[in-house]
Amino acid sequence: MLSGGIQATVQDLPGRTGLWGVGVPPSGAWDDLSFALANLAVGNPVGAAGLEAVLRGPSIRVRRPTILCVTGAAGLATLDRRTVPLGRPIEVFAGQILDMGPMRGPGLRGYLAVRGGLAVPAALGSRSTFLLGGLGGWHGRPLRAGDLVPVGDESGACAPVDVGDALPVLTDSWTIRVIPGPHGAPEYLTEAGAQALFAAQWRLDHRSDRTGVRLTGPAPEWSRPDGGEAGLHPSNIHDSPYPVGGIMISGGTPVVVGPDGPSLGGFVLPAVVISADRWRLAQARPGDRVRLTPVTPGEAQEASRTREHLLADLAHLAGGGMPRPTLVLRERFANYTATGWSRPRPVVNLPGEGGRPALSARQAGDHHLLVEVGPAQLDLAVRLRVHLLAGAVAQAGAAGITESVEGVRSLLLAVDEAKLSLGALAELVAEEWTRLPDLDSVALPTREVTLPIAFDDAAVHEAMRRYQTGVRPDAPWCPDNVEFIRRINGLAQREHVFDIVAAATYLVVGLGDVYLGAPVAVPLDPAHRLVTTKYDPPRTWTPANAVGIGGAYLCVYGMEGPGGYQLVGRTVPVWRYGGPDAELDDEPPWLLRLFDQIRFSLVDPEELRVLRAEIAAGTRNLDTRPTTLRAADLVCGTDAAAAGFTARRLAAFAAERERWALAASSLGGEA
Repeated sequence: MLSGGIQATVQDLPGRTGLWGVGVPPSGAWDDLSFALANLAVGNPVGAAGLEAVLRGPSIRVRRPTILCVTGAAGLATLDRRTVPLGRPIEVFAGQILDMGPMRGPGLRGYLAVRGGLAVPAALGSRSTFLLGGLGGWHGRPLRAGDLVPVGDESGACAPVDVGDALPVLTDSWTIRVIPGPHGAPEYLTEAGAQALFAAQWRLDHRSDRTGVRLTGPAPEWSRPDGGEAGLHPSNIHDSPYPVGGIMISGGTPVVVGPDGPSLGGFVLPAVVISADRWRLAQARPGDRVRLTPVTPGEAQEASRTREHLLADLAHLAGGGMPRPTLVLRERFANYTATGWSRPRPVVNLPGEGGRPALSARQAGDHHLLVEVGPAQLDLAVRLRVHLLAGAVAQAGAAGITESVEGVRSLLLAVDEAKLSLGALAELVAEEWTRLPDLDSVALPTREVTLPIAFDDAAVHEAMRRYQTGVRPDAPWCPDNVEFIRRINGLAQREHVFDIVAAATYLVVGLGDVYLGAPVAVPLDPAHRLVTTKYDPPRTWTPANAVGIGGAYLCVYGMEGPGGYQLVGRTVPVWRYGGPDAELDDEPPWLLRLFDQIRFSLVDPEELRVLRAEIAAGTRNLDTRPTTLRAADLVCGTDAAAAGFTARRLAAFAAERERWALAASSLGGEA
């Protein structure tokens, strides 16, 4: 490697699968169409590892004869200073120099396939790079000058084929097809607000990357004043899973979840980009125009089938035939109103019966089903039922379920429709729901975990300072998150926030809220449930293992990165990855488990520094002991003290909302 360009990474397809539920994103080539075509051009399988480059590609000296192909936005690529035609397989010889060049637009990302694929080690089942986690690819990082990347065995490769005529057309004005829902009007957005989402012309924000694409445009029109226990902003919901391509509304900003995005979060999801159009997000540049066009699930399946037929036809030309896919279109998923923008009706809608709460399930895009249980409120008995349902459905439909992510009152299931259709999955969910045991009979093996914590950690205050100086200086949680938590919960002193966190027992109700096994947890006792709102807009930087509160939930950040929870302290790592040879069976890299019960033990910053290093190095483990969780353990804190705490918090919450409204009125707009 003579130069790594701006950001060139090793990627493959379909990326890392089966780990979305613990916060490990799929990663993989974002423009999967251009990437697959490049691989077919050189005779590789469509998913063989290759390079993805952003804005400015790498310069590479070839060490041995091979065949290369460049696709995507790399229209200025050269070989020994001669232009390389996009989509055409090029024979190269030892010593020649391929320069992928700048991506000046239209388009943002270029792709390079090498016959035989790039033979970097697989990490957690994929060669793809997850940059934020330092995982996979070439040592978990972008390529740079001096790197010598190995190429795989090409003995089984097919004949090269020119794919130039099949390359997608790049532009600066994008129409991106979406399936409305699973959230929308009238529960979260007004009817007019839902229409406006699809009527608007959006602009791609410069703060977009593989974690998510931010869109700028009109402010959402909400049908409710706030998110209740989930947070002060109406976009806040109890933490729920996201599919890749899901459009969550974070505060007032729509953000499309990218291939390195989070699997779980607390924001409304009013639409999902269809899988056949996700490549467009990879190629959209800051400032490009974007329109979101609603389509039916049947139309989305037809788009996927058209693409798969194209790739299969090209593979046949190369002599490595792929079977033409057969997708079954099910009319039960085409329940749209004539206006074309309303979300589909539930495909499962079971009323509450006896002690069993109601259940509904809607499509979330063209390969996912989002199951939601009970009313939109925090209920730990509901959370336990979701967990039991996830286990039962996974066991019954294991062959076709590719991802399962548990939320607070929701469950996201992804399918391989060659093995299990969404219609069959919906029927399976309904069947297993009625078979769940009575909660009084459940005894769930779990653990009590003690985590050290340093309140007011210096790195946590650095994150607050960076936000105030670089993102939003007038935010009500600036300059001190803890003071904001005190005020919004009606506490008399700042130290009372720390006292409550230290006294609480937290139940882990989700993993991967901010990547890599990061827990989202809630106090078992309502008297310990501090409630805050999430940052709007989010922080751009959070130190690894910071501890924060958003809505009624506490989270430990698994790694350095963006975030939105109000920060109170810092603890030890909750993720420890041993490299590509690490075994997942006995000791997975995520150190916490669903339904662990966490207590915090106060330490000073120097003690924490030592403990963090020991946990990261594997010379010390978390302090745990086995226990059993029963339904009765989920019902506590119903005395007068808990009721008084909740009433005081609700009053302070309302006062803070009124304070925001007055500030907005004085400014003539939104606060």
